Amino acid sequence: MNPIVEFCISNLAKGGQVVFDALEKDPDIDCLEYGCLTYCGQCSNELYALVNGDYVAGESPEQLLANIYKHIEETWMF
Repeated sequence: MNPIVEFCISNLAKGGQVVFDALEKDPDIDCLEYGCLTYCGQCSNELYALVNGDYVAGESPEQLLANIYKHIEETWMF
């Protein structure tokens, strides 16, 4: 079982696509994209993803990617 990272398609268009593409190449992570994840207020202000249901954000694509890996490292049990 791999960690699941979910993205809002609107957030992908704001710069998250770079992060999605990088994570999709990682065989140990499952990436999903949705039309909306119902975090509209946050989505308009920052890049984010849901990592196993937890909200993870970053000010840039590079920071978001680093924060996602950090969150997985700190919380993943499998």
